[in-house]
Amino acid sequence: MKPIQLLSPKSSQRPNFSILPPLGLYIHLPWCVRRCPYCDFNAHVAPEVIPEDDFFRALQIDLEQALPDIWGRSIISVFFGGGTPSLMSAAFIDRVISMVRAYLPLAQGAEITLEANPGASEAGRFADYAQAGVNRLSIGVQSFNDDVLQKIGRIHDAHQAQQAIYAALAAVDRVNIDLMYALPGQSVEDCLKGVHRAIDSGATHLSIYQLMLEPNTVFAKYPPELPREEDSAAMHDQIIDTVTDIGFEHYEVSAFAKHKHYGAHNMNYWSFGDYLGIGPGAHSKISFPHSITRMARTRNPQVWMQQALQGQGKQVSERYEVKATELPFEFMLNVLRLKDGVPYEYFTARAGLGGQWISKAIQQAVDKGLMEDRFDRICATELGWRFLTDLQTLFLSTQES
Repeated sequence: MKPIQLLSPKSSQRPNFSILPPLGLYIHLPWCVRRCPYCDFNAHVAPEVIPEDDFFRALQIDLEQALPDIWGRSIISVFFGGGTPSLMSAAFIDRVISMVRAYLPLAQGAEITLEANPGASEAGRFADYAQAGVNRLSIGVQSFNDDVLQKIGRIHDAHQAQQAIYAALAAVDRVNIDLMYALPGQSVEDCLKGVHRAIDSGATHLSIYQLMLEPNTVFAKYPPELPREEDSAAMHDQIIDTVTDIGFEHYEVSAFAKHKHYGAHNMNYWSFGDYLGIGPGAHSKISFPHSITRMARTRNPQVWMQQALQGQGKQVSERYEVKATELPFEFMLNVLRLKDGVPYEYFTARAGLGGQWISKAIQQAVDKGLMEDRFDRICATELGWRFLTDLQTLFLSTQES
């Protein structure tokens, strides 16, 4: 590929798309049995009886009103997130998937993921979810140590987690396990024991995150005693060595997969594809021929339902066009999380701008040893991946020359 010609970007320029990016669908189901003290997601304690009928009708209206923004586009993946989606009945999930198929062309073999927590009553539904069309389950295990699970406010124990994984694998071919490390009272040895149990379970995908004390959470207000920084760093490095030595591919900063078992929905997100989010608090990124628009729904489930059922579109609380000057950073914030990056032409194909918008920052990154020196692919070096925030920050200064 010939080097990109260095032209000056114009802050007044708008994106231009000849073909729109791939499109995923995210559906937010907001209720949990109990809110975890570290959680900063849009999660709410479930009422005694979840109003599935009203919630379904509100989802239907929310999707109907979004159709003009995505008309004619096929859906490559569906993701039920939360909250705890597995609190919803299999009949409800079946109705939602049927609704999606009725309104939108769903790509052949599309990945349909449902997040679940390892409560025994929920695990019994996994086969029914699969019958409804779910073909990937994501199990929020977090730890296999009962003492640690209690300290982070989880309502399941290690045995229930293991049984849930077995039930998930009996129902579908693709199963992700969510694990956390640097948890209260956790040692390096205990952390690695949990990783080995996850690997030995037969799961096809692991998502492994460090516990962060996020603002507006119970743990932010009442911080627990966490492992020392050097122990957390040791957990991080030994997790990577352990999982990759077994044969999992470390394909994204926090994600590991057996061959060909990458998460399609998240891969689309990380490679700067489009996604429509419906349900309370859901976010969207939608491309049009000459713009990229971000949207957000009302966060409170009851308010969102009331607004959606009124049929006036008030459940969409935010809608704004992303400025061209913001797109290089937004693009790099996602794609540089991928171990192998993305083809260079993705910047034009998915951000809608010319290579001159990023060429200067890429050269700076190459000079610092943070990005690969190549014209066919946007990809961090090992050093760049280790200091990812520093690398991504280089793309903040895309102002008009």
